[in-house]
Amino acid sequence: MFVRIHLADGERILAACDEDILGMTFRGDGMKITVSETFYKGEQVEPAVLAERMKSVSVMNLVGRRTIEVAIAEGHVTVENVIEIDGVPHAQVVVM
Repeated sequence: MFVRIHLADGERILAACDEDILGMTFRGDGMKITVSETFYKGEQVEPAVLAERMKSVSVMNLVGRRTIEVAIAEGHVTVENVIEIDGVPHAQVVVM
């Protein structure tokens, strides 16, 4: 998985995606997501490292089956809050 942390207006935003979908665009049901290298490509990590990074951010943008599985296992996302765009799971999280 790729993980990148962005800083914006005092917020730490985690962008994470599965390796195999980086650079791809998905469309379906009136939705579109581009898994751009400029936003998502950062450090390539194992699931345990992604789980650790999730603890230090206030916003998460997550794409891909493996990435979403980590977020669910760590309690950041519920299955009901995951959408699929062209069969690819996507979730956004705001930590309050």
